[in-house]
Amino acid sequence: MKERGMIFNGEMVRAILDGRKTQTRRIIKPQPVMYEPGQSIHVSDMINDALRCPFGQVGNHIWVRETWARYNIDQDSHDMAYRATPPGDWPEEGRWRPSIHMPRWASRITLEITGVRVECLASVSNDDAGKEGYPANPAPFGGDMDKWLWFRQLWDSIYPDQSFKHNPWVWVIEFKRIEEAAQ
Repeated sequence: MKERGMIFNGEMVRAILDGRKTQTRRIIKPQPVMYEPGQSIHVSDMINDALRCPFGQVGNHIWVRETWARYNIDQDSHDMAYRATPPGDWPEEGRWRPSIHMPRWASRITLEITGVRVECLASVSNDDAGKEGYPANPAPFGGDMDKWLWFRQLWDSIYPDQSFKHNPWVWVIEFKRIEEAAQ
């Protein structure tokens, strides 16, 4: 079994912790060359056969990288704080470190990959869009917002250069959160 780190923003970490996020989409790099004009092939099957997902395969683990801080480092315990955790749990002292610099030992969330596939971004279904972390209370987004539209707005805010209008090929990684023994 392989393990890889993957960065998630605070909103998505909260969605994972709440059980609302069970899928993530990541842009395929480089984007696959489509096909020659007149060719009759099913492109997503061709891509799935030709590429291996760099984030892992079914059964592999992903450890979540998030913004974090370490405090009480002069004592025997090394207390951790995570930016996605409510502010009441944040340390009074300590320096926030970006998710890119989170070591494996500091991660509190491990995910098991349950499915991997390739699709064009805009072909995401309403149901799958909801699995990307649709808010439990969508009121700040204008009431009962359509899940597909919510996901489109979220994606475009994160990836403005690879927005829905570009419709890039993406890895669809399905996962479940696994509980780890107390460390």
